[in-house]
Amino acid sequence: MFIRLVGTFPLKTLSKGKNIVILQRIYAISLKMKIGLIQQHNTADRSDNMARLAGKIRKLAQEGAVLIVLQELHNSLYFCQVENVDYFDLAEPIPGPSTAFFGELAKQLQVVIVTSLFERRAPGLYHNTAVVLDKDGSIAGKYRKMHIPDDPAYYEKFYFTPGDIGFKPIDTSIGRLGVLVCWDQWYPEAARLMALQGAELLIYPTAIGYESSDTAEEQQRQRMAWQTVQRGHAVANGLHVVTVNRVGHEADPSGQTNGIQFWGTSFVAGPQGELIYEASQDEEESIIVDIDLKRSEQVRRWWPFLRDRRIENYTDITKRFMD
Repeated sequence: MFIRLVGTFPLKTLSKGKNIVILQRIYAISLKMKIGLIQQHNTADRSDNMARLAGKIRKLAQEGAVLIVLQELHNSLYFCQVENVDYFDLAEPIPGPSTAFFGELAKQLQVVIVTSLFERRAPGLYHNTAVVLDKDGSIAGKYRKMHIPDDPAYYEKFYFTPGDIGFKPIDTSIGRLGVLVCWDQWYPEAARLMALQGAELLIYPTAIGYESSDTAEEQQRQRMAWQTVQRGHAVANGLHVVTVNRVGHEADPSGQTNGIQFWGTSFVAGPQGELIYEASQDEEESIIVDIDLKRSEQVRRWWPFLRDRRIENYTDITKRFMD
């Protein structure tokens, strides 16, 4: 059960040894959290995708999850394999139908849900946006994906304008969440900026998989590099990392490639980069992972990376290249 202490304690309350012991015991359990991960294979049936997600959310909530994280663009197939203006019809406003749908679930089940939506901000202006819904069903905040890829079968620059609200954690009833999206996970700067603003864990809704023409060895190198860089963010910032990927094969509508085999492997890493849980590479999963956020402070005491940063010497980091 997640219990967060709010407010201050009167000095006289803390003056007695017995009360101090009680306070310490409360603090010791105050940062434990059950996180639900949903790794799903999607189809062209949007309503079915959402219905299956709803059923899994309900099940995870019944099993005690307080935070549930969904994969990137979870309502539909990953449409960015091709450039097709008709796919802009999948976008929706925020707030809109999906925030109402998942917000009602969050309110009914008293959970926080991290969603990932195709946002229609204005005619001709669209974003890849993560939206966090709090326990009361309200929108706690949103994050518009900043790093936008443009690779074969990942033509996201055609659809998404880079985010313009910065790397800002989202405050919720269960804590301050550093929510980023997929391609952001390769950039240490994004994770660091979230950590420097007090994010208590890093969360990455994701859609990534294999290119069929690569060798099996190359496919595994890519998958492990993807996981390794995020485990590095956990170590460098002393934070848990929660990453949820989609799974299964999705065909290329153009027929120019063999489609994408999404590699699953949703995972949770601890603040020393240790793997707490790793999902299957090829199966759907709906799982609860227990973490203790209090470990972050202990690890940061052992490894005080934030203390030892030489911030006065980092001004050149904002340059594209130092030449």
